[in-house]
Amino acid sequence: MHRILLIDDDEQLGPPLATYFQRYELKLVQALRPSEGLALLEGPGQGGFDAAILDVMLPEMDGFELCRSIRRTSDIPLIMLTARGEVMDRVVGLELGADDYLPKPFEPRELVARLQTVLRRMKPAGPGDAQEAQGVLEFEGLHLDPARRSVQCLGREVELTGTEFDLLHLLAQSAGRVLSRDDILNQLRGHEAELYTRAVDIVVSRLRKKLEPLDAIKTLRNAGYTLALRRLAA
Repeated sequence: MHRILLIDDDEQLGPPLATYFQRYELKLVQALRPSEGLALLEGPGQGGFDAAILDVMLPEMDGFELCRSIRRTSDIPLIMLTARGEVMDRVVGLELGADDYLPKPFEPRELVARLQTVLRRMKPAGPGDAQEAQGVLEFEGLHLDPARRSVQCLGREVELTGTEFDLLHLLAQSAGRVLSRDDILNQLRGHEAELYTRAVDIVVSRLRKKLEPLDAIKTLRNAGYTLALRRLAA
């Protein structure tokens, strides 16, 4: 059973949501304050949590600052609950490293669906997942291992969120081809996702910073993105 941390100061939200989550083999733990949530996430293995849900409007610090704080030490999947579905809230959350967002009020089933999506991204490939993993991908300066979901850039290990890894993996599998923003969104998030193309730009921007000084991802104006590295022979 996956353990999910909810950081939200609404005391009425956690208990019914926890009961609903049990139907999908998800155990929900609620923290009412950011400091409490951060304390629960500390320790080996992200405190035993598999994902976290952050409200934007919180005491002590807002959800954006909390997201930034978590991302300093952890790549745990993060979903942000954004008040009124403000586009700027979504942009800021994604820029800070959130994997997904959901406007309030929300349907519990949609939250579960989005959780299941980000959890699948973080699942290591097992012995029967050879088709999904498709082996190690080697490029000049870049080593990508789908089975371990690990990336090395110029010999150093790079920590990526689930969304960042999946986007890089998608580009690597299609190296030399140009993928449009809509193509990328449909591949990464499925048909339940809004066609929010700005989200792709933000994740690409995060990837570029993490892969510096390697100039790996090129933008083709009005077309999309491509991985511009020479692939090494197996």
